[in-house]
Amino acid sequence: MIELILGGARSGKSRHAAERAAASGLPVTLIATAQALDDEMRERIAHHRAERPEGWCTLEVPLDLPRAIDAEAHPAQCLIVDCLTLWLTNLMLAPGANERRVAEQSDALVAALSAAKAHVLIVSNEVGLGLVPETELGRRFRDAQGRLNQAVARVADRVVFVAAGLPLALKG
Repeated sequence: MIELILGGARSGKSRHAAERAAASGLPVTLIATAQALDDEMRERIAHHRAERPEGWCTLEVPLDLPRAIDAEAHPAQCLIVDCLTLWLTNLMLAPGANERRVAEQSDALVAALSAAKAHVLIVSNEVGLGLVPETELGRRFRDAQGRLNQAVARVADRVVFVAAGLPLALKG
């Protein structure tokens, strides 16, 4: 089962994914896409680590998410991918990044999710509800994130939008 969990910043997306994973009764692997590039991000990552239940496995995968899902999505396993927004940011800011490369990696991710045998919970930000970004990079990111969310939603069995900690089922 593939579940996409969307929402804004601090909406409760990650908490909802963790609750769904814990309720699954399956062994859980969290695939974290964040990179600790500054002190504030290191603090955020430490906070998330402290909140995880003991016994969960964590993999830090800032870029090669399709390969990690291929390797880890076994039957009787629950994966949390947290989050697609940071993964896409990492891709877009990687050396040599271009729209073609981002599209290829997004397609590879959707293919990996389609083939996954595990229960996969994917956390992603819904970035299309705010103002139009001021910069070209911001607009390209918003557009790429919207396309990625739509592609993942198409292959997902369940899609949930979380606002103020409350999940609203959109699909499934």
